[in-house]
Amino acid sequence: MDYRNLIKIAIKALANNKMRGFLTMLGIIIGVASVISMLAIGGGSKQSIREEIGSMGSNMIMVSPGNGRFGGVRQSASSMQTLKMADYESIVREASYIAKITPTVNASGQVIKGANNTPTTIYGVNPEYLDIRGYVVESGSMFDDNDVKHANKVCVVGKTVVTELFPNGEDPLGQIIRYNKIPMKIVGVLQSKGYNTMGMDQDDLIIAPYTTVQKRILAITYIQGITASAISEEYTDKAIDEMTQILQSNHGIKIGQDNDFNVRSQQEMMETMSSVMDLLTVLLACVAGISLIVGGIGIMNIMYVSVTERTREIGLRMSIGAKERHILFQFLIEAVIISVAGGIIGVVVGVGVSKIIAMFGTPTLVQGYSILLSFAVCTITGIFFGWYPAKKASQLNPIDAIRYE
Repeated sequence: MDYRNLIKIAIKALANNKMRGFLTMLGIIIGVASVISMLAIGGGSKQSIREEIGSMGSNMIMVSPGNGRFGGVRQSASSMQTLKMADYESIVREASYIAKITPTVNASGQVIKGANNTPTTIYGVNPEYLDIRGYVVESGSMFDDNDVKHANKVCVVGKTVVTELFPNGEDPLGQIIRYNKIPMKIVGVLQSKGYNTMGMDQDDLIIAPYTTVQKRILAITYIQGITASAISEEYTDKAIDEMTQILQSNHGIKIGQDNDFNVRSQQEMMETMSSVMDLLTVLLACVAGISLIVGGIGIMNIMYVSVTERTREIGLRMSIGAKERHILFQFLIEAVIISVAGGIIGVVVGVGVSKIIAMFGTPTLVQGYSILLSFAVCTITGIFFGWYPAKKASQLNPIDAIRYE
């Protein structure tokens, strides 16, 4: 069997119906381009989230109250008061894999300066919080341990708060603002971090001594969480185990009992977000893949039309010695050429669309496997949907085919 001759015949047949061939390819082109661009959006979002979480410190560890049961009633984490200053002090004293650590409390409310006001969140921490979270003081300074010890009414503010409270460009340093009627002096302004990939404004915050937030704003004695960083990323798991053991000992939790606290690391958050994004990416790819099925149906339809139009040609070829497999491969090659050509164009379009989407601020990442996958699927699609019409053509009776009008 001369495959080169069959390929020439197939290309000539397609060249005789250029517009019909292109319209048939269009379904494949759209399908492949959609799959590549959807996978690129999913991959880019996943990478962006990982970078965002990593920028906060891949070795960051967070301790929060856990669900508990009291008097037969299960309490939510928000109402639990299981973390005390003694827990923080025990970790500071006993943990060997922790580099920096701070107790945390926070509250949401209105902050006011003169006639200007804005809703925001105030975080009560110690000076080590900046290093843990990667914040930098752009002007002024961070409050110190003395401010924490005496619960001084001082704070460091983010750029969004500055913009809302000082719209005319006044220098915020040294100014007195009121948070839920509590006067607080601005001693520093944070460098802008902008929005993260989850749409949260990282500059819309106030940072104050945790003792100030505890006593003067929330009027509580317990802490709402503990934020720490391991001495390095490779020791994160050991640091988590160490903190867990210390807290279990402090809370009198025995083996087999549920912890009344949760210890989470950035790595766990990264893995969780990656799993979610992988699921969304697969979903997007499946939706886009429907276009490939539609394109395959278009190939089958056109191949049926082609077989019908060339029935007499098929009969003549078979009468002069062409066998069933020759006819089968002739039409199958046409279907594969349509799908492969459409796949190549679709890959180019998909990569181009991904780059255009990235120009508008949506992160994209075109990966090699998405191109290979799309190309392989479109080739299989051409073979799958082109097989039956080609098989039908190869089984025509030569005499009936020659007589066909």
